[in-house]
Amino acid sequence: MKFLDQVKVFVKSGNGGAGCVSFRREAYVEYGGPDGGDGGKGGDVWVEAVEGLNTLIDYRYQQHFKAQVGTHGMGRNKTGAGGDDVVLQVPAGTQVLDEDNDEVLADLIEVGQRVMLAKGGDGGKGNARFKSSTNQAPRKSTPGWPGEERWLWLRLKLIADVGLVGLPNAGKSTFLSAVSRANPKIAAYPFTTLYPNLGVVDLGPGSRFIVADIPGLIEGAHEGAGIGDRFLGHIERCASLIHLIDGTQEDPVAAYHTVRKELLAYGGGLESKAEIIVLNKTDAMTDEDASERAQALSEAIDQSVVQMSGVSGSGVKQLCSAAWDMVKLERADEVAAAAAAEAGDDEAPGWAP
Repeated sequence: MKFLDQVKVFVKSGNGGAGCVSFRREAYVEYGGPDGGDGGKGGDVWVEAVEGLNTLIDYRYQQHFKAQVGTHGMGRNKTGAGGDDVVLQVPAGTQVLDEDNDEVLADLIEVGQRVMLAKGGDGGKGNARFKSSTNQAPRKSTPGWPGEERWLWLRLKLIADVGLVGLPNAGKSTFLSAVSRANPKIAAYPFTTLYPNLGVVDLGPGSRFIVADIPGLIEGAHEGAGIGDRFLGHIERCASLIHLIDGTQEDPVAAYHTVRKELLAYGGGLESKAEIIVLNKTDAMTDEDASERAQALSEAIDQSVVQMSGVSGSGVKQLCSAAWDMVKLERADEVAAAAAAEAGDDEAPGWAP
């Protein structure tokens, strides 16, 4: 399935049905009178986060979504049927933005969340609604109200616990394939990864987290260089980051600062997330060279550095354990914050004279 994380769609809710002008005429019935029914309400347009989706590819081939029009009212006080709704099913993590792609109208982060995008028009009134003591035979009815129509953007930001960042060819895809059942493309040239990949790391019962691998960043990515910073949005929701650095390159310190500069330029809180620095590809170096490079990098950035090889598997388990510790801390903070918010809502202000 091809990955697609941003689409533009047109939505239109249904128009309301028109009211009916009708009069009761039956044999052997002494009194007639108006009996025109109301029109039915037009269908709404909704967006709903559902389980089992991780791309917006379905909306590449269909961009227009129109709800059903309400049925007109009929005689004998028959109200027209309401129009059927249209529901756009999207993956959890999808944002709905206005036509200018500036304002976020809705953010669906949990499965089952549902937001109305366009409300259907109300049905018109039949002439039975206008009957009065001074107007017992009204010939007036109203048309249905028109529905709403608008262009919208759907933008997907993957929900993961840990995000992988680094320069091209840093070994992110190799690491993802080593710790999960994901099968990203792996090759010996830059920009092998052209779209984000997700993998589930399973360390045992109750110890499972999701890792997101995004295409590599180069200097000037925030200005559009390389693939640009478009996919950095997918790690905005990550609790922590794993920064992979190719230990075989000439200057690992410069590589670290290049990626950090791009994260800072992008914003979105990426620069302040908890981060594990990893010196990768230690299998291509001697133990002495790997230790020296890791120590030099650690001193330059004033942060501990983990040595790892995604090919040989050296240090992979230790890295996953460290990442799981960060995920547990983040989840504990989220539970505590939710509990505090719930307790705050339940506490009512006390009475005071």
